[in-house]
Amino acid sequence: MDLFQIKKAPQVYDVCIVGSGAGGGMAAYQLSKAGAKVVLLEAGGYYDPADPKYITQLKWPYESPRRGAGTTRAFGDFDAAWGGWQIEGEPYTAAQGTEFHWFRSRMLGGRTNHWGRISLRFGPDDFKRRSMTGIGEDWPIGYDDVSPYYDKVDRLIGVFGSKEGLRNEPDGVFLPAPKPRLHELMIRKAGRGIGIPVIPSRLSILTKPINKDRGQCFYCSQCGRGCSAYADFSSSSVLVKPALQSGNVTLITNAMAREVLTDANTGLTTGVSYVDTESLQEKTVQAKVVVLAASTCETARLLLNSKSSRFPNGLANSSGVIGKYLNDSTGASRSAFIPTLMDRKRYNEDGVGGMHVFTPWWLDNKKLDFPRGYHIEYSGGMGMPGYGFMGGVAGLNGMIPGRDGKKRPAGGYGAAMKDDIRRYYGAFIGMAGRGEPVPLESNYCEIDPNNVDKYGIPTLRFNYKWSEAEVKQAKHMQDTFEEIIHAMGGIALGNKPGPENNYGLEAPGRIIHEVGTARMGSNPKNSALNSFQQAHDVKNLFVVDAAAFPSQGDKNVTWTILACSMRTSDYLIDQVKQKNI
Repeated sequence: MDLFQIKKAPQVYDVCIVGSGAGGGMAAYQLSKAGAKVVLLEAGGYYDPADPKYITQLKWPYESPRRGAGTTRAFGDFDAAWGGWQIEGEPYTAAQGTEFHWFRSRMLGGRTNHWGRISLRFGPDDFKRRSMTGIGEDWPIGYDDVSPYYDKVDRLIGVFGSKEGLRNEPDGVFLPAPKPRLHELMIRKAGRGIGIPVIPSRLSILTKPINKDRGQCFYCSQCGRGCSAYADFSSSSVLVKPALQSGNVTLITNAMAREVLTDANTGLTTGVSYVDTESLQEKTVQAKVVVLAASTCETARLLLNSKSSRFPNGLANSSGVIGKYLNDSTGASRSAFIPTLMDRKRYNEDGVGGMHVFTPWWLDNKKLDFPRGYHIEYSGGMGMPGYGFMGGVAGLNGMIPGRDGKKRPAGGYGAAMKDDIRRYYGAFIGMAGRGEPVPLESNYCEIDPNNVDKYGIPTLRFNYKWSEAEVKQAKHMQDTFEEIIHAMGGIALGNKPGPENNYGLEAPGRIIHEVGTARMGSNPKNSALNSFQQAHDVKNLFVVDAAAFPSQGDKNVTWTILACSMRTSDYLIDQVKQKNI
């Protein structure tokens, strides 16, 4: 019998990463490959789209337990999104007269499990907007700094596309792009006829195998459900899984980070305090380096909540910019009925889980009345009909052309309704603009002094308003949509949005592309991070999600998160070798 009980010293990891999405997953992959001992904290549960208990692919809509009467998930019962804009027990607020919608995904891999896989590089101009226009802020890095990492991400993860030679829409290392479907061929013809480019999409979906661990797309068009063949990119299956297989990563799920811990004397990070969301116990992990990748707003919340006598305004916040310059992509949309697509023969037109073609920004903003551009995403075709399929016909004011050519009320019951559904199936298209806003200091998130979540962690309060620049951009989107619809011989559904509703501009946060709350820069007085996303104030603290980005770009940000996280990880490895950290 032992007379003395010896208490083991707690493990000190080389790196603690908070968040397992694009930035956190890439950091875990790169650092573990280099031999670092990593602890990966994820606020949600474990998820593997190939595990039978999680698979929702290839299920019919009627297999939903609610049979269309509602959903427990933001994008449908079968979507791989555990979370949403509202999560029970995790509130947030907005200041009076402002609006922001904050989407959170509580699962391994985060929002990479259910995104559109639109994988666009930022172009040379996207890094230097202030120099070019006098509006916004330049990045402290340029395209040439990130380009080699884009190439590495392309090869590691896989992205299809085509070489187009567009200066600010850089080409990548592409897999073959899938062929356009009928409605996309019509969109392409119409667009090109009026001077609007329509080119093959660039999505991180494998149109051919790239390694033995991942399969090839089988064109079920259900990427949002998570791919059981790992043919599309999600951090959980493509980055975290091989990182775990290295033996160098300890994954802790259901770990809601509360605070980044620091040494009172040196100011360096020492680890992270988190709440076990199942037991509600507070726990800590110790690490020599902390890497934050919790998502733009969650990372800001964590830094602002990490106060001490040395950091009274929050960790790494001597500049006062943590939480500020928050911006989300703009968004506006329109749908249309295309008569020439009626009465089609049925065939499988599923394709990949998303668009096969898109429109990159094609105009010169110097000749327009708004300073930033947008791209256009297209939808349509004979995909699996969901509940409310005939709802689109209502946009024709209830009157549709019958078989005799005369207009009559749509739908009804029984045989007449079935006949309408068959005739109009595949005859609708949609288009959505996704654009770049102007980052403003007045758009920010802060700690709400009056609220905590169910774990006792102070929550966020948002202050966000679109500027005139974004409203004018939305008007241009709507004008462009109508041009394309008219060129296709289509009928736009519903009334064209006008100034009374900002031309259909989506509310801030609804596009789920938020960036900027801990922006990088060359000057520590107006930025939180340096060019390698290392905190100016704390040399062993890094941020590898989109909180680090000074601006949005007119592209989706995931590919840039991945490339910059890989770049930061390589820099961290080098700094450790040089004993600077």
